[in-house]
Amino acid sequence: MAGVPPLVFSSTGPVATPPATLQQALLALVATLAPGYTGSLPGSLIEDISSTDVGALITIDQARVDAVNNVSPYAANPFVLYQLGAMFGVPLGTSANGNAYVVFTGSPGYVIPPGFLVSDGTNQYAIQDGGTVSSGGTTLPLYVVATNPGIFAIPPNTITTVVTSVPSPYTLTVTNTLAGVPATAAETIQAYRSRILQAYQVSIQGTPAYLKTLLLQLPGVSPRLVSIVQQGAYWEVIVGGGDPYRIAGAIYAGVAQIGLLTGSQINPERNVVVSIFDSPDTYTITFVNPAQQDVTVAVTWNTTLANFTAGATVDQYIISAVSTYLNSIIVGQPINLLVMTEQVQAAVAPVLAAANLTTLEFAVTIGGDPVEPTAGTSIIPSDPEGYFFASPTSVTSAQG
Repeated sequence: MAGVPPLVFSSTGPVATPPATLQQALLALVATLAPGYTGSLPGSLIEDISSTDVGALITIDQARVDAVNNVSPYAANPFVLYQLGAMFGVPLGTSANGNAYVVFTGSPGYVIPPGFLVSDGTNQYAIQDGGTVSSGGTTLPLYVVATNPGIFAIPPNTITTVVTSVPSPYTLTVTNTLAGVPATAAETIQAYRSRILQAYQVSIQGTPAYLKTLLLQLPGVSPRLVSIVQQGAYWEVIVGGGDPYRIAGAIYAGVAQIGLLTGSQINPERNVVVSIFDSPDTYTITFVNPAQQDVTVAVTWNTTLANFTAGATVDQYIISAVSTYLNSIIVGQPINLLVMTEQVQAAVAPVLAAANLTTLEFAVTIGGDPVEPTAGTSIIPSDPEGYFFASPTSVTSAQG
């Protein structure tokens, strides 16, 4: 429309039009329709109406700026972000129950159907895809999902109870040789925005970015437990959570040559081997189930402030910040004490400024063993195929 101010772009994006400019454009437009119109007389009804109209124009102009910003996943509101995700086939992640891989030992030929129940004594798990006991007396690792929600650790060799009845004279035992993946909550908008941005970066099939995008679309796959590691000329694909057949299908679709896949470089028991059928051929896909590393942290802090009375609040903030940090570290990445210090300082800032902290020390154990940073650094290394897990009671805090 004639007289409408153009939308101005700076290096940071669209810029809202100044109110004075909107008022001038409004008066100029009205004057073309009503020659001699004067809307600037102070205290007049006409001036009052034009001022009100300028307020409406400011809102409309800001809506125009917001509409342009919404085209980018950096600034899109949730609704538009969902639409951008739909364009790439990346739906918002839902919550997923805890899951693990179990191996059955028993009578050769015995069939374990989908829905077969096993237990760790507290929680029950259902077999998802089923399997058969081989002539050697064991099954391949079978994927199980907890039948109840809730975030709890699934340590190795704890799923040892067969719940579904096994008829005589057949025998069947079960165990999970590796730790399972704890349940995940529904995906946050921030995490979803990050996945949309990654989908935008995908250029072509056969790249790590493309494969990660496919894997992160799968229900139950934990984003922090996905890593593609180059081993010479080969790819080692590490994936935690999710149905193994869907994972294998994503890998099959995402890699240029499945012959370039390799398994664990540390422990063959971590390998998950899945056969998928693409008529008329069958292909074997290998990926790595990451190892869980149980970590505890005892935090000691102190302050220059005499008679400080918010110690209990500081402890709560510290425990939350440290737990959140540990449970967000990407598979294979180390604990960085500098980052953990930063996050603790930011968390306690509402009640205790960093300038008033005199002590902030971390005593860390991994798998029950005390660990120290690598000499000359603030880095505590991880198992290259593992991830850190802190339960709600794994972090303690005390003033001292």
